[in-house]
Amino acid sequence: MENDLQWQSLAQKALSGNCLTVEEGLAVLETDNEQILLLMQAAFQVRKHFYGKKVKLNMIINAKSGLCPEDCGYCSQSIVSAAPVNKYSMLDKDTLLAGAREAMARQAGTYCIVAAGKGPTEKELDQVVDAVKEIRETMPLKICACLGILKDGQAERLAEAGVHRYNHNLNTSKANFPSITTTHTYNQRVETVEKVKTHGMSPCSGVIIGMGETNREIVEMAYALRELDADSIPINFLHAIPGTPLEHAGRTSAIKALKVLALFRFICPSKEIRVAGGREVNLRTLQPLSLYAANSLFVGDYLTTEGQDVSADHQIIEDLGFEIELNAL
Repeated sequence: MENDLQWQSLAQKALSGNCLTVEEGLAVLETDNEQILLLMQAAFQVRKHFYGKKVKLNMIINAKSGLCPEDCGYCSQSIVSAAPVNKYSMLDKDTLLAGAREAMARQAGTYCIVAAGKGPTEKELDQVVDAVKEIRETMPLKICACLGILKDGQAERLAEAGVHRYNHNLNTSKANFPSITTTHTYNQRVETVEKVKTHGMSPCSGVIIGMGETNREIVEMAYALRELDADSIPINFLHAIPGTPLEHAGRTSAIKALKVLALFRFICPSKEIRVAGGREVNLRTLQPLSLYAANSLFVGDYLTTEGQDVSADHQIIEDLGFEIELNAL
């Protein structure tokens, strides 16, 4: 009963607008596994207050694959990866439009156009802008772009074309960042998110759990995204890919993944918390429980790894008694 009251008090603290202390955040991550249902029930109170039982669906298209000069240790598309992945330049407009129609068929409200690389060239940006304009004219979809670090004027062009949201993940803690990536900095990622905010696009930024970070660093990541005021927070769980520097990293246990989702819900209570890459291989059979803290999913495949069949995700939502939030940003 004592622990039940503890989690309830954290839920009330979140709902009142107060932030958890570091010690409270660590208590969430380090609680006994037998407390997991009580913890998720408390997280659900916060989730339900802001989102009811609605679930936002997002779909990714890998608009430019491989050929990336960055050395991100988790990524199969990076220059340091030996993983066999498809390599191609920016997809043409017709292919991007076909992806948007597929997103509609999957009942995804947000279509995410993602391109590997440090940042887009002007020609690549032209292609994305051209496709986005037509999607906005012909389909009731929200558009999220994830094209890397933006140069001056590029955020403005995307906003004018009708991009609703821009994603640029922090990925890990500031202290852990140099052990994961050396070809750009943590601060550059923060600056890109701040830049898109100034041009009226909704900021999307998240993390990858399972890259050697400590529990304290996970709490620090949640604080950083609260401070950044990210509207959408994708929580990825490392899917270690053979041929990448992190290929031997162990998976995050399903219960640890649930604790992380509860933590982010408490620290960023009103924000979209999305169960993102790696959920199938880390959460496994506990995927349904994730939606007691999270209110958003990716459906379909990720950038270079397969997701589960979209019908299985629709079934999870239906079996929980939840509902898909159509055309949701």
